[in-house]
Amino acid sequence: MGRVPYEEAATLQRALAEHSPHDYLLALEHPHVYTLGVRADPAHVLVDPASVGAELVRADRGGDVTYHGPGQLVLYPILTVEDDPGAGPAHVHRLEDVVIAALESLGAGERCGGVGRLEGYPGIWLGIGEGRPRKVAAIGVRTARTESEPVRRRTSHGVALNVEVDLSMFGHIVPCGIAEFPVTSLRDEGLDVTMDEVLDTLLAVAAQVFGHGSVESQSVAATGAPVPSGPDAPVPAAIGDDEAPLGGPVPVTLRTGERPLLRRLRQAGTNPDAGLPLAARKPAWLRIPARIGEGYLTLDKTVRDLGLVTVCEEAGCPNIYECWAEGTATFMVNGSRCTRACGFCLVDTRHPEPLDAGEPERVAEAVERMSLEHAVITCVARDDLCDGGAGAIAETIDAIRRRRPATTVEVLISDCKGDAASLDLIMDRRPDVLNHNIETVARLQRAVRPSAGYARSLAVLGRAVEAGLVAKSGLMVGLGETEDEVRATLADLAGVGVAIATIGHYLRPSAAHLPVMRWWSPEEFDCLAEFGRSEGLAHVEASPLTRSSYHARSAAGAAGAVPATAH
Repeated sequence: MGRVPYEEAATLQRALAEHSPHDYLLALEHPHVYTLGVRADPAHVLVDPASVGAELVRADRGGDVTYHGPGQLVLYPILTVEDDPGAGPAHVHRLEDVVIAALESLGAGERCGGVGRLEGYPGIWLGIGEGRPRKVAAIGVRTARTESEPVRRRTSHGVALNVEVDLSMFGHIVPCGIAEFPVTSLRDEGLDVTMDEVLDTLLAVAAQVFGHGSVESQSVAATGAPVPSGPDAPVPAAIGDDEAPLGGPVPVTLRTGERPLLRRLRQAGTNPDAGLPLAARKPAWLRIPARIGEGYLTLDKTVRDLGLVTVCEEAGCPNIYECWAEGTATFMVNGSRCTRACGFCLVDTRHPEPLDAGEPERVAEAVERMSLEHAVITCVARDDLCDGGAGAIAETIDAIRRRRPATTVEVLISDCKGDAASLDLIMDRRPDVLNHNIETVARLQRAVRPSAGYARSLAVLGRAVEAGLVAKSGLMVGLGETEDEVRATLADLAGVGVAIATIGHYLRPSAAHLPVMRWWSPEEFDCLAEFGRSEGLAHVEASPLTRSSYHARSAAGAAGAVPATAH
Protein backbone atom coordinates (compact mmCIF):
# COMPACT_ATOMS: atom_id res chain seq x y z
CA MET A 1 0.00 0.00 0.00
CA GLY A 2 3.02 2.31 -0.21
CA ARG A 3 3.91 4.68 2.62
CA VAL A 4 0.94 5.18 4.95
CA PRO A 5 0.81 7.34 8.12
CA TYR A 6 0.44 5.18 11.21
CA GLU A 7 -2.93 6.51 12.36
CA GLU A 8 -4.46 6.07 8.90
CA ALA A 9 -3.29 2.46 8.84
CA ALA A 10 -4.76 1.94 12.32
CA THR A 11 -8.13 3.36 11.20
CA LEU A 12 -8.09 1.14 8.13
CA GLN A 13 -7.34 -1.95 10.22
CA ARG A 14 -10.17 -1.21 12.64
CA ALA A 15 -12.61 -0.70 9.77
CA LEU A 16 -11.65 -3.92 7.98
CA ALA A 17 -11.67 -5.88 11.23
CA GLU A 18 -15.17 -4.64 12.08
CA HIS A 19 -16.92 -4.67 8.71
CA SER A 20 -15.23 -7.04 6.25
CA PRO A 21 -15.95 -10.78 6.09
CA HIS A 22 -12.64 -11.23 4.27
CA ASP A 23 -9.15 -11.79 5.63
CA TYR A 24 -6.59 -9.13 4.69
CA LEU A 25 -2.84 -8.76 4.79
CA LEU A 26 -1.78 -5.13 4.44
CA ALA A 27 1.84 -4.58 3.41
CA LEU A 28 3.19 -1.05 3.76
CA GLU A 29 5.80 1.33 5.15
CA HIS A 30 5.25 4.16 7.64
CA PRO A 31 6.73 7.64 7.89
CA HIS A 32 8.90 8.08 11.00
CA VAL A 33 6.82 7.20 14.08
CA TYR A 34 7.31 5.80 17.58
CA THR A 35 4.41 3.75 18.91
CA LEU A 36 3.61 2.90 22.50
CA GLY A 37 1.87 -0.40 23.20
CA VAL A 38 -0.67 -0.78 25.99
CA ARG A 39 2.03 -1.88 28.46
CA ALA A 40 4.72 0.53 27.28
CA ASP A 41 6.92 2.39 29.74
CA PRO A 42 7.04 6.08 28.63
CA ALA A 43 10.55 6.28 30.11
CA HIS A 44 11.70 4.06 27.25
CA VAL A 45 11.26 7.04 24.92
CA LEU A 46 14.60 8.79 25.43
CA VAL A 47 14.12 11.97 23.34
CA ASP A 48 11.36 14.26 22.17
CA PRO A 49 10.23 12.39 19.03
CA ALA A 50 9.61 15.69 17.21
CA SER A 51 13.29 16.56 17.63
CA VAL A 52 14.21 13.65 15.34
CA GLY A 53 11.34 14.18 12.89
CA ALA A 54 9.03 11.50 14.27
CA GLU A 55 5.54 11.29 15.74
CA LEU A 56 4.64 9.58 19.01
CA VAL A 57 1.42 7.55 18.89
CA ARG A 58 -0.32 5.35 21.45
CA ALA A 59 -1.37 2.02 19.98
CA ASP A 60 -3.88 -0.57 21.20
CA ARG A 61 -1.50 -3.49 20.57
CA GLY A 62 0.55 -5.36 23.11
CA GLY A 63 4.22 -4.70 23.79
CA ASP A 64 6.38 -1.72 24.63
CA VAL A 65 7.71 1.12 22.46
CA THR A 66 8.96 0.53 18.93
CA TYR A 67 9.90 2.49 15.83
CA HIS A 68 8.44 2.39 12.32
CA GLY A 69 9.88 4.19 9.34
CA PRO A 70 10.98 4.12 5.70
CA GLY A 71 12.91 1.00 4.77
CA GLN A 72 10.94 -1.13 7.22
CA LEU A 73 8.36 -3.53 5.81
CA VAL A 74 5.23 -3.72 7.96
CA LEU A 75 2.66 -6.51 7.61
CA TYR A 76 -0.78 -6.16 9.22
CA PRO A 77 -2.89 -9.35 9.03
CA ILE A 78 -6.61 -8.79 9.65
CA LEU A 79 -7.78 -12.35 10.19
CA THR A 80 -10.62 -14.14 11.94
CA VAL A 81 -9.48 -16.41 14.78
CA GLU A 82 -11.31 -18.44 17.41
CA ASP A 83 -12.58 -16.69 20.54
CA ASP A 84 -10.16 -18.55 22.73
CA PRO A 85 -7.45 -17.37 25.18
CA GLY A 86 -4.87 -19.25 23.16
CA ALA A 87 -5.86 -17.70 19.81
CA GLY A 88 -3.67 -14.63 20.25
CA PRO A 89 -0.43 -16.47 21.08
CA ALA A 90 -1.16 -18.98 18.30
CA HIS A 91 -1.60 -16.11 15.82
CA VAL A 92 1.71 -14.57 16.92
CA HIS A 93 3.40 -17.96 16.51
CA ARG A 94 2.07 -18.34 12.95
CA LEU A 95 3.17 -14.81 12.08
CA GLU A 96 6.64 -15.54 13.44
CA ASP A 97 6.72 -18.71 11.35
CA VAL A 98 5.92 -16.72 8.21
CA VAL A 99 8.80 -14.28 8.78
CA ILE A 100 11.27 -16.97 9.80
CA ALA A 101 10.48 -19.09 6.72
CA ALA A 102 10.80 -16.07 4.43
CA LEU A 103 14.12 -15.01 5.91
CA GLU A 104 15.45 -18.57 5.66
CA SER A 105 14.42 -18.57 1.99
CA LEU A 106 16.32 -15.31 1.48
CA GLY A 107 19.47 -16.82 2.99
CA ALA A 108 19.39 -14.92 6.28
CA GLY A 109 19.79 -18.04 8.40
CA GLU A 110 23.00 -19.14 6.73
CA ARG A 111 24.54 -15.70 6.34
CA CYS A 112 23.53 -14.22 9.70
CA GLY A 113 24.20 -17.07 12.08
CA GLY A 114 20.71 -18.46 12.26
CA VAL A 115 17.22 -16.97 12.32
CA GLY A 116 14.42 -17.74 14.76
CA ARG A 117 12.90 -17.02 18.16
CA LEU A 118 14.74 -16.04 21.32
CA GLU A 119 13.26 -17.54 24.49
CA GLY A 120 11.65 -14.88 26.66
CA TYR A 121 11.95 -12.12 24.04
CA PRO A 122 9.31 -11.41 21.39
CA GLY A 123 10.15 -10.84 17.73
CA ILE A 124 12.45 -12.41 15.16
CA TRP A 125 16.16 -12.69 15.85
CA LEU A 126 19.33 -13.24 13.85
CA GLY A 127 22.57 -14.70 15.19
CA ILE A 128 20.90 -17.04 17.66
CA GLY A 129 23.08 -19.94 16.46
CA GLU A 130 26.23 -17.95 17.30
CA GLY A 131 25.03 -16.68 20.66
CA ARG A 132 24.96 -13.07 19.38
CA PRO A 133 21.22 -12.27 19.12
CA ARG A 134 20.22 -9.24 17.02
CA LYS A 135 16.57 -8.30 16.63
CA VAL A 136 15.49 -7.87 13.02
CA ALA A 137 11.68 -7.82 13.37
CA ALA A 138 9.25 -6.68 16.07
CA ILE A 139 5.84 -8.27 16.61
CA GLY A 140 2.84 -6.83 18.41
CA VAL A 141 -0.76 -7.91 17.80
CA ARG A 142 -4.26 -7.48 19.13
CA THR A 143 -7.26 -9.78 18.94
CA ALA A 144 -10.73 -8.51 19.77
CA ARG A 145 -14.39 -9.38 19.36
CA THR A 146 -16.30 -7.25 16.88
CA GLU A 147 -19.97 -6.73 16.12
CA SER A 148 -19.48 -8.63 12.87
CA GLU A 149 -17.75 -11.56 14.62
CA PRO A 150 -19.41 -11.76 18.08
CA VAL A 151 -18.37 -15.36 18.71
CA ARG A 152 -14.90 -15.10 17.20
CA ARG A 153 -12.10 -12.55 17.15
CA ARG A 154 -10.40 -10.40 14.53
CA THR A 155 -6.69 -9.64 14.59
CA SER A 156 -4.92 -6.34 13.97
CA HIS A 157 -1.36 -4.97 14.08
CA GLY A 158 1.42 -7.35 13.13
CA VAL A 159 5.11 -7.50 12.31
CA ALA A 160 7.71 -4.88 11.32
CA LEU A 161 10.79 -6.21 9.50
CA ASN A 162 13.88 -4.03 9.22
CA VAL A 163 15.01 -4.30 5.60
CA GLU A 164 17.05 -1.16 4.97
CA VAL A 165 15.86 1.10 7.78
CA ASP A 166 17.88 3.87 9.46
CA LEU A 167 18.96 2.06 12.64
CA SER A 168 19.94 5.30 14.38
CA MET A 169 16.21 5.94 14.95
CA PHE A 170 16.17 2.99 17.38
CA GLY A 171 18.84 4.74 19.44
CA HIS A 172 16.28 7.25 20.69
CA ILE A 173 14.19 4.56 22.45
CA VAL A 174 14.64 1.32 24.36
CA PRO A 175 13.23 -0.86 21.55
CA CYS A 176 10.45 -3.09 22.86
CA GLY A 177 11.84 -2.42 26.34
CA ILE A 178 14.87 -4.63 25.56
CA ALA A 179 18.15 -2.88 26.39
CA GLU A 180 20.49 -5.86 26.42
CA PHE A 181 20.38 -6.85 22.74
CA PRO A 182 20.87 -4.71 19.59
CA VAL A 183 18.48 -4.07 16.73
CA THR A 184 19.66 -4.82 13.20
CA SER A 185 18.45 -4.79 9.58
CA LEU A 186 18.92 -7.08 6.62
CA ARG A 187 21.06 -4.44 4.91
CA ASP A 188 23.31 -4.00 7.94
CA GLU A 189 23.70 -7.76 8.11
CA GLY A 190 25.09 -7.68 4.56
CA LEU A 191 22.09 -9.45 3.04
CA ASP A 192 21.87 -8.18 -0.54
CA VAL A 193 18.11 -8.13 -1.06
CA THR A 194 15.74 -5.38 -2.16
CA MET A 195 12.50 -4.39 -0.49
CA ASP A 196 10.57 -5.88 -3.43
CA GLU A 197 12.38 -9.21 -3.08
CA VAL A 198 11.64 -9.34 0.64
CA LEU A 199 8.00 -8.41 0.03
CA ASP A 200 7.55 -11.05 -2.67
CA THR A 201 9.05 -13.75 -0.48
CA LEU A 202 7.02 -12.82 2.60
CA LEU A 203 3.77 -12.64 0.66
CA ALA A 204 4.41 -16.00 -0.98
CA VAL A 205 4.88 -17.64 2.43
CA ALA A 206 1.95 -15.74 3.98
CA ALA A 207 -0.29 -16.85 1.11
CA GLN A 208 0.44 -20.47 1.98
CA VAL A 209 -0.04 -19.99 5.74
CA PHE A 210 -3.03 -17.63 5.78
CA GLY A 211 -4.55 -17.88 2.30
CA HIS A 212 -6.41 -21.21 2.53
CA GLY A 213 -5.78 -21.71 -1.18
CA SER A 214 -7.38 -18.45 -2.33
CA VAL A 215 -5.40 -15.21 -2.55
CA GLU A 216 -6.05 -11.95 -4.36
CA SER A 217 -3.29 -9.35 -4.60
CA GLN A 218 -3.41 -5.61 -5.30
CA SER A 219 -0.73 -2.95 -5.08
CA VAL A 220 -0.75 0.84 -5.22
CA ALA A 221 2.99 0.91 -5.91
CA ALA A 222 4.18 1.59 -9.45
CA THR A 223 4.48 -1.92 -10.84
CA GLY A 224 6.66 -1.05 -13.80
CA ALA A 225 10.44 -0.89 -14.15
CA PRO A 226 12.21 0.67 -17.15
CA VAL A 227 14.01 -1.76 -19.45
CA PRO A 228 16.16 -1.17 -22.54
CA SER A 229 13.78 -1.32 -25.48
CA GLY A 230 12.67 0.61 -28.51
CA PRO A 231 9.96 3.27 -28.60
CA ASP A 232 7.43 0.90 -30.09
CA ALA A 233 7.91 -1.98 -27.67
CA PRO A 234 4.65 -3.19 -26.10
CA VAL A 235 3.83 -2.49 -22.47
CA PRO A 236 2.28 -5.53 -20.78
CA ALA A 237 -0.63 -5.12 -18.38
CA ALA A 238 0.80 -6.62 -15.21
CA ILE A 239 -2.21 -6.98 -12.97
CA GLY A 240 -4.02 -10.22 -13.54
CA ASP A 241 -1.14 -11.91 -15.38
CA ASP A 242 -0.52 -15.24 -13.66
CA GLU A 243 3.19 -15.08 -14.46
CA ALA A 244 3.63 -11.58 -13.04
CA PRO A 245 5.62 -11.63 -9.77
CA LEU A 246 3.61 -10.74 -6.68
CA GLY A 247 4.42 -7.09 -6.01
CA GLY A 248 7.46 -7.28 -8.27
CA PRO A 249 8.56 -5.11 -11.20
CA VAL A 250 6.98 -5.42 -14.62
CA PRO A 251 8.90 -4.37 -17.75
CA VAL A 252 7.66 -1.13 -19.30
CA THR A 253 9.02 1.34 -21.80
CA LEU A 254 9.52 4.84 -20.42
CA ARG A 255 9.94 7.60 -22.98
CA THR A 256 12.14 10.63 -22.61
CA GLY A 257 10.16 13.85 -22.35
CA GLU A 258 6.78 12.13 -22.01
CA ARG A 259 4.15 13.95 -19.95
CA PRO A 260 4.14 12.82 -16.29
CA LEU A 261 0.54 11.57 -16.35
CA LEU A 262 1.29 9.25 -19.27
CA ARG A 263 4.57 8.18 -17.70
CA ARG A 264 2.78 7.25 -14.48
CA LEU A 265 0.23 5.27 -16.47
CA ARG A 266 3.03 3.25 -18.09
CA GLN A 267 4.64 2.67 -14.70
CA ALA A 268 1.31 1.26 -13.51
CA GLY A 269 1.40 -1.32 -16.30
CA THR A 270 -1.06 0.32 -18.74
CA ASN A 271 0.02 1.43 -22.20
CA PRO A 272 -1.49 4.87 -23.01
CA ASP A 273 -0.69 4.33 -26.69
CA ALA A 274 -3.41 1.68 -26.76
CA GLY A 275 -6.02 4.20 -25.59
CA LEU A 276 -8.92 5.36 -27.73
CA PRO A 277 -8.41 8.52 -29.81
CA LEU A 278 -9.99 11.64 -28.34
CA ALA A 279 -12.20 11.93 -31.43
CA ALA A 280 -13.36 8.31 -31.22
CA ARG A 281 -17.12 8.04 -31.56
CA LYS A 282 -18.80 7.16 -28.31
CA PRO A 283 -21.19 4.20 -28.07
CA ALA A 284 -24.88 5.04 -28.17
CA TRP A 285 -25.22 4.58 -24.42
CA LEU A 286 -22.72 7.41 -23.83
CA ARG A 287 -24.34 10.00 -26.09
CA ILE A 288 -26.52 12.47 -24.17
CA PRO A 289 -29.14 14.69 -25.81
CA ALA A 290 -29.28 18.30 -24.59
CA ARG A 291 -32.68 19.14 -23.07
CA ILE A 292 -32.96 22.77 -22.01
CA GLY A 293 -36.41 23.29 -20.55
CA GLU A 294 -38.02 25.46 -17.88
CA GLY A 295 -36.50 23.54 -14.96
CA TYR A 296 -33.01 23.88 -16.38
CA LEU A 297 -33.40 27.59 -17.03
CA THR A 298 -34.85 28.25 -13.55
CA LEU A 299 -31.96 26.52 -11.80
CA ASP A 300 -29.45 28.22 -14.10
CA LYS A 301 -30.89 31.62 -13.11
CA THR A 302 -30.65 30.78 -9.39
CA VAL A 303 -27.01 29.76 -9.75
CA ARG A 304 -26.18 32.95 -11.69
CA ASP A 305 -28.12 35.27 -9.37
CA LEU A 306 -26.32 33.98 -6.30
CA GLY A 307 -22.87 33.76 -7.90
CA LEU A 308 -22.52 30.06 -7.09
CA VAL A 309 -20.35 27.34 -8.56
CA THR A 310 -21.68 23.89 -9.45
CA VAL A 311 -19.61 20.81 -10.07
CA CYS A 312 -22.12 20.02 -12.81
CA GLU A 313 -20.58 22.79 -14.93
CA GLU A 314 -17.00 22.84 -13.66
CA ALA A 315 -16.46 19.11 -14.18
CA GLY A 316 -18.47 18.92 -17.42
CA CYS A 317 -20.97 16.41 -16.02
CA PRO A 318 -22.90 14.64 -18.80
CA ASN A 319 -26.08 14.56 -16.68
CA ILE A 320 -26.43 18.31 -16.25
CA TYR A 321 -29.49 18.58 -18.51
CA GLU A 322 -31.36 15.76 -16.78
CA CYS A 323 -30.52 16.84 -13.24
CA TRP A 324 -31.05 20.57 -13.72
CA ALA A 325 -34.36 19.92 -15.48
CA GLU A 326 -35.43 18.12 -12.29
CA GLY A 327 -34.22 20.98 -10.06
CA THR A 328 -31.20 19.05 -8.77
CA ALA A 329 -27.70 20.51 -8.66
CA THR A 330 -24.49 19.79 -6.76
CA PHE A 331 -23.03 22.97 -5.31
CA MET A 332 -19.24 23.30 -5.20
CA VAL A 333 -17.75 25.32 -2.35
CA ASN A 334 -14.28 26.67 -1.56
CA GLY A 335 -14.10 28.36 -4.96
CA SER A 336 -13.70 26.93 -8.42
CA ARG A 337 -9.94 26.29 -8.46
CA CYS A 338 -8.43 23.05 -7.20
CA THR A 339 -4.93 22.63 -5.78
CA ARG A 340 -4.61 19.14 -7.25
CA ALA A 341 -4.21 18.16 -10.86
CA CYS A 342 -5.83 14.74 -11.19
CA GLY A 343 -5.44 13.12 -14.58
CA PHE A 344 -9.18 12.80 -15.20
CA CYS A 345 -10.63 16.09 -13.95
CA LEU A 346 -11.65 19.22 -15.87
CA VAL A 347 -11.82 21.53 -12.82
CA ASP A 348 -9.58 24.64 -13.01
CA THR A 349 -6.15 24.14 -11.41
CA ARG A 350 -4.83 27.70 -11.48
CA HIS A 351 -3.67 29.28 -8.21
CA PRO A 352 -6.72 29.29 -5.91
CA GLU A 353 -8.40 32.51 -4.85
CA PRO A 354 -9.19 33.46 -1.21
CA LEU A 355 -12.28 31.89 0.31
CA ASP A 356 -15.55 33.76 -0.12
CA ALA A 357 -16.96 34.23 3.39
CA GLY A 358 -20.48 34.69 2.03
CA GLU A 359 -20.51 31.49 -0.03
CA PRO A 360 -22.05 29.18 2.65
CA GLU A 361 -25.05 31.49 3.12
CA ARG A 362 -25.59 31.84 -0.62
CA VAL A 363 -25.58 28.07 -1.04
CA ALA A 364 -28.11 27.81 1.77
CA GLU A 365 -30.26 30.49 0.11
CA ALA A 366 -30.21 28.50 -3.14
CA VAL A 367 -31.29 25.36 -1.26
CA GLU A 368 -34.12 27.36 0.30
CA ARG A 369 -35.22 28.96 -2.99
CA MET A 370 -35.30 25.57 -4.70
CA SER A 371 -37.07 23.88 -1.72
CA LEU A 372 -34.55 21.05 -1.90
CA GLU A 373 -35.27 18.01 0.22
CA HIS A 374 -31.74 16.66 -0.27
CA ALA A 375 -28.81 19.03 -0.83
CA VAL A 376 -25.48 17.82 -2.22
CA ILE A 377 -22.37 19.88 -1.47
CA THR A 378 -18.98 19.13 -2.98
CA CYS A 379 -15.70 21.01 -3.00
CA VAL A 380 -12.41 21.54 -4.71
CA ALA A 381 -9.31 20.31 -2.88
CA ARG A 382 -7.69 23.20 -1.00
CA ASP A 383 -4.31 21.92 0.14
CA ASP A 384 -3.25 25.56 0.49
CA LEU A 385 -5.50 25.94 3.55
CA CYS A 386 -4.53 24.62 6.97
CA ASP A 387 -7.84 22.74 7.29
CA GLY A 388 -8.01 21.69 3.65
CA GLY A 389 -11.23 23.71 3.26
CA ALA A 390 -13.09 21.66 5.89
CA GLY A 391 -14.22 24.72 7.83
CA ALA A 392 -16.11 26.18 4.89
CA ILE A 393 -17.88 22.86 4.28
CA ALA A 394 -18.90 22.74 7.94
CA GLU A 395 -20.21 26.32 7.71
CA THR A 396 -22.22 25.41 4.62
CA ILE A 397 -23.87 22.49 6.43
CA ASP A 398 -24.71 24.80 9.33
CA ALA A 399 -26.13 27.46 7.00
CA ILE A 400 -28.40 25.00 5.20
CA ARG A 401 -29.74 23.61 8.45
CA ARG A 402 -30.46 27.08 9.80
CA ARG A 403 -32.50 28.03 6.74
CA ARG A 404 -34.10 24.66 5.99
CA PRO A 405 -33.77 22.19 8.89
CA ALA A 406 -35.75 19.43 7.15
CA THR A 407 -33.34 19.26 4.21
CA THR A 408 -30.97 16.31 4.37
CA VAL A 409 -27.37 17.13 3.50
CA GLU A 410 -24.85 15.08 1.56
CA VAL A 411 -21.24 16.24 1.31
CA LEU A 412 -18.61 15.05 -1.15
CA ILE A 413 -15.28 15.91 0.43
CA SER A 414 -11.58 15.74 -0.34
CA ASP A 415 -9.30 13.76 1.97
CA CYS A 416 -8.14 16.97 3.76
CA LYS A 417 -4.65 15.42 3.54
CA GLY A 418 -5.80 12.88 6.11
CA ASP A 419 -5.74 15.45 8.91
CA ALA A 420 -7.96 14.14 11.71
CA ALA A 421 -8.89 17.56 13.14
CA SER A 422 -9.95 18.84 9.70
CA LEU A 423 -12.04 15.76 8.97
CA ASP A 424 -13.67 16.04 12.39
CA LEU A 425 -14.78 19.61 11.56
CA ILE A 426 -17.02 18.07 8.89
CA MET A 427 -17.97 14.82 10.59
CA ASP A 428 -18.97 16.59 13.81
CA ARG A 429 -21.69 18.38 11.77
CA ARG A 430 -23.26 14.95 11.18
CA PRO A 431 -24.02 15.21 7.45
CA ASP A 432 -26.68 12.70 6.44
CA VAL A 433 -24.30 11.22 3.86
CA LEU A 434 -20.52 11.62 3.75
CA ASN A 435 -19.09 10.92 0.31
CA HIS A 436 -15.41 10.62 -0.51
CA ASN A 437 -14.49 9.15 -3.87
CA ILE A 438 -11.77 6.55 -4.20
CA GLU A 439 -11.97 7.24 -7.99
CA THR A 440 -10.06 4.22 -9.34
CA VAL A 441 -8.52 0.86 -8.48
CA ALA A 442 -5.43 0.47 -6.32
CA ARG A 443 -2.95 -0.03 -9.16
CA LEU A 444 -3.95 3.16 -10.97
CA GLN A 445 -4.08 5.53 -7.99
CA ARG A 446 -0.74 7.22 -8.63
CA ALA A 447 -1.43 7.57 -12.32
CA VAL A 448 -4.94 8.95 -11.91
CA ARG A 449 -4.68 11.07 -8.75
CA PRO A 450 -1.04 11.41 -7.65
CA SER A 451 -1.82 13.74 -4.72
CA ALA A 452 -4.21 11.26 -3.09
CA GLY A 453 -3.92 7.67 -1.92
CA TYR A 454 -5.89 4.43 -1.84
CA ALA A 455 -5.14 3.70 1.82
CA ARG A 456 -5.91 7.28 2.82
CA SER A 457 -9.28 7.26 1.07
CA LEU A 458 -10.26 3.98 2.69
CA ALA A 459 -9.18 5.39 6.05
CA VAL A 460 -11.28 8.55 5.55
CA LEU A 461 -14.32 6.41 4.76
CA GLY A 462 -13.60 4.08 7.67
CA ARG A 463 -13.33 7.10 9.96
CA ALA A 464 -16.75 8.32 8.79
CA VAL A 465 -18.33 4.93 9.49
CA GLU A 466 -16.61 4.82 12.89
CA ALA A 467 -18.25 8.20 13.60
CA GLY A 468 -21.67 6.70 12.85
CA LEU A 469 -22.17 8.38 9.46
CA VAL A 470 -23.54 6.86 6.25
CA ALA A 471 -20.47 6.63 3.99
CA LYS A 472 -20.51 6.77 0.20
CA SER A 473 -17.80 6.48 -2.42
CA GLY A 474 -17.43 6.33 -6.18
CA LEU A 475 -15.10 5.19 -8.91
CA MET A 476 -14.70 5.37 -12.66
CA VAL A 477 -14.00 2.69 -15.24
CA GLY A 478 -12.34 3.08 -18.62
CA LEU A 479 -8.85 4.01 -17.38
CA GLY A 480 -7.25 0.61 -17.92
CA GLU A 481 -8.53 -1.30 -14.91
CA THR A 482 -9.66 -4.92 -15.04
CA GLU A 483 -13.02 -6.24 -13.89
CA ASP A 484 -11.30 -8.15 -11.07
CA GLU A 485 -9.65 -4.94 -9.88
CA VAL A 486 -12.98 -3.10 -9.82
CA ARG A 487 -14.57 -5.96 -7.90
CA ALA A 488 -11.69 -5.88 -5.42
CA THR A 489 -12.19 -2.14 -4.93
CA LEU A 490 -15.91 -2.63 -4.30
CA ALA A 491 -15.03 -5.34 -1.76
CA ASP A 492 -12.61 -2.92 -0.06
CA LEU A 493 -15.27 -0.19 0.10
CA ALA A 494 -17.78 -2.58 1.59
CA GLY A 495 -15.02 -3.88 3.86
CA VAL A 496 -14.59 -0.52 5.59
CA GLY A 497 -18.36 -0.09 6.02
CA VAL A 498 -19.31 2.04 3.01
CA ALA A 499 -23.06 1.89 2.34
CA ILE A 500 -23.40 3.54 -1.10
CA ALA A 501 -21.16 3.20 -4.15
CA THR A 502 -21.35 4.86 -7.54
CA ILE A 503 -19.66 3.52 -10.69
CA GLY A 504 -19.56 5.56 -13.87
CA HIS A 505 -17.64 5.69 -17.12
CA TYR A 506 -14.64 7.98 -17.47
CA LEU A 507 -14.98 10.44 -20.35
CA ARG A 508 -11.79 12.19 -21.42
CA PRO A 509 -12.28 15.97 -21.07
CA SER A 510 -9.37 16.96 -23.35
CA ALA A 511 -6.19 15.74 -24.99
CA ALA A 512 -4.32 16.90 -21.87
CA HIS A 513 -6.09 14.27 -19.76
CA LEU A 514 -5.69 10.50 -19.44
CA PRO A 515 -6.96 8.47 -22.39
CA VAL A 516 -9.99 6.20 -22.32
CA MET A 517 -8.63 2.68 -22.65
CA ARG A 518 -11.92 0.99 -23.61
CA TRP A 519 -15.70 1.37 -23.42
CA TRP A 520 -17.51 -0.62 -20.74
CA SER A 521 -21.01 -1.78 -21.68
CA PRO A 522 -24.22 -1.24 -19.67
CA GLU A 523 -24.35 -4.98 -19.05
CA GLU A 524 -20.90 -4.86 -17.43
CA PHE A 525 -22.10 -2.06 -15.14
CA ASP A 526 -25.08 -4.21 -14.15
CA CYS A 527 -22.73 -7.07 -13.22
CA LEU A 528 -20.56 -4.75 -11.13
CA ALA A 529 -23.62 -3.42 -9.30
CA GLU A 530 -24.79 -6.94 -8.55
CA PHE A 531 -21.35 -7.87 -7.23
CA GLY A 532 -21.20 -4.76 -5.03
CA ARG A 533 -24.53 -5.62 -3.48
CA SER A 534 -23.37 -9.18 -2.87
CA GLU A 535 -20.41 -7.76 -0.92
CA GLY A 536 -22.76 -5.90 1.41
CA LEU A 537 -23.11 -2.45 -0.15
CA ALA A 538 -26.62 -1.20 0.61
CA HIS A 539 -26.93 0.60 -2.74
CA VAL A 540 -24.85 0.61 -5.92
CA GLU A 541 -25.62 3.19 -8.61
CA ALA A 542 -23.83 1.91 -11.70
CA SER A 543 -24.23 2.95 -15.33
CA PRO A 544 -22.08 4.57 -18.01
CA LEU A 545 -23.43 8.03 -17.13
CA THR A 546 -23.45 7.68 -13.35
CA ARG A 547 -21.57 10.38 -11.46
CA SER A 548 -21.07 10.87 -7.71
CA SER A 549 -24.29 12.77 -7.05
CA TYR A 550 -26.43 11.15 -9.75
CA HIS A 551 -29.74 10.02 -8.22
CA ALA A 552 -28.28 11.01 -4.84
CA ARG A 553 -31.65 11.28 -3.11
CA SER A 554 -32.82 7.82 -4.09
CA ALA A 555 -29.43 6.29 -3.24
CA ALA A 556 -29.50 7.88 0.21
CA GLY A 557 -33.02 6.62 0.72
CA ALA A 558 -32.05 3.09 -0.28
CA ALA A 559 -29.27 3.18 2.30
CA GLY A 560 -31.59 4.48 5.01
CA ALA A 561 -29.78 7.81 5.21
CA VAL A 562 -32.83 10.00 4.55
CA PRO A 563 -36.52 9.79 5.50
CA ALA A 564 -38.85 8.09 3.06
CA THR A 565 -40.46 11.45 2.23
CA ALA A 566 -37.15 12.75 0.85
CA HIS A 567 -37.10 10.53 -2.23
